[in-house]
Amino acid sequence: MLHEDSILAAPVTAHDHVQGNGHAVVTLLEYGDFQCPACGSAYPLVKQLQHRYAGNLRFVFRHFPLAQAHPYAMLAAELAEAAAVEGRFWAMHDWLYEHQPDWASSGGAGLEAGVRALGLDEATIAATLRNPDIDASIRRDFMGGVRSGANGTPSFFVNGYLYQGDFDTLAHRIGRVIARQQ
Repeated sequence: MLHEDSILAAPVTAHDHVQGNGHAVVTLLEYGDFQCPACGSAYPLVKQLQHRYAGNLRFVFRHFPLAQAHPYAMLAAELAEAAAVEGRFWAMHDWLYEHQPDWASSGGAGLEAGVRALGLDEATIAATLRNPDIDASIRRDFMGGVRSGANGTPSFFVNGYLYQGDFDTLAHRIGRVIARQQ
């Protein structure tokens, strides 16, 4: 169900992490937490949507770390942003979700494995993590989510409207929007 009263407060900009056609019929935006099990479960489903709707779907990821519930969520978000500086955000995004059970149980040491697995320079990443812009970017995402009505993760917005419902219905709704535009 799309909630007309919960509209994306912060429009997609060049600062966002975006995959897909910039002129796609549908923009699917996720406020996510890399340590959240529900986000981990949604990850392969989002990948399926991206594959199924290819040129008609733009996917945007924004950070919404629920640090009180997930103690390594903020560190994982910071690591993804540090990887972004190296042009590797999506590689780290995918690694974090694909290996969530492994790193979530070992915290910082587990996250360091992601840096090594992606071949990122550990010293460069460590220096980048000290940059205050990293935390500012995550905070900007989080506050945009709060202003938009996101109150948990994952929170999905379809063309600017908060979606609440099951994933099959989300896929069907996206398909219908695309079909109407063609």
